[in-house]
Amino acid sequence: MDLRAIFMGLAFAVMWSSAFSSARIIVSAAPPMGTLALRFLISGLLAVALARLMGQSWRLTRVQWRATIIFGMCQNALYLGLNFVAMQTIEASLASIVASTMPLIVALVSWIWLGERLRPVGYGGLLAGVLGVTLIMGARLQGGADPFGVMLCVLGMLSLAVATLSVRGAIGGGNVMMIVGLQMLVGSALLWPLALAFEQPEVTWSWALIAAFAYTVLVPGVAATFVWVLLVERIGATRAATFHFLNPFFGVAIAALLLGEPMGRMDVVGVAIITAGILAVQLSRMPARPPR
Repeated sequence: MDLRAIFMGLAFAVMWSSAFSSARIIVSAAPPMGTLALRFLISGLLAVALARLMGQSWRLTRVQWRATIIFGMCQNALYLGLNFVAMQTIEASLASIVASTMPLIVALVSWIWLGERLRPVGYGGLLAGVLGVTLIMGARLQGGADPFGVMLCVLGMLSLAVATLSVRGAIGGGNVMMIVGLQMLVGSALLWPLALAFEQPEVTWSWALIAAFAYTVLVPGVAATFVWVLLVERIGATRAATFHFLNPFFGVAIAALLLGEPMGRMDVVGVAIITAGILAVQLSRMPARPPR
């Protein structure tokens, strides 16, 4: 992994983690699915316009279209949609911790369904990840966290894992910014009917809401997704997924700074165990050095 990939991964982690706090601000004042559908509409149109200025085409291959639709459905409509709804009742820091386990799910799916072998340390990493999640969830649920909100975050994280595994097929033929915009428009199209059917358009307007919405559109919406797609193309889905282990640290720090959310002792222990598990899984996938 070169320095450019590391810089891209760190930038992505900071931008992606900050989305949990801005989302928490948004859903406390506006309907979650309607707001998210509007965000994807604006972000998608901006990304498509930028793509056209860059000379990119929306004439994608069949494989690109299929993967783009899956990515838009799994990451935007399901992962972010479920997280926005969940953060009406749970803290942004908890949502970021749940999302951080995505690399472990990617590794597990790759092992079970794609036949990717792990060395013993990798299986130990998967077990460590399960232990870390159990510690955090047990402490948070005992502390009064909403079980339904936690379940929505878990379902969203599973959807994000599917999106991560599908994105590489979407960008094999170029047109990266166009694909970023189109997958956002897919998410918007899927969320609008749900928002219109189940939500009341009641908004408590404030400068904090406007700033959080604008930030979410431009930074986690367009910039982070674009960097993520480039990172997956550069180093692969498995290695790119490792940067998600930084989400709990950045997510909790940003939530503490902006929202005043605390982090308990078991959260620290659980995050450390999850991080160790992710690193163990990635180390198990590194090719063995040839003997000298």
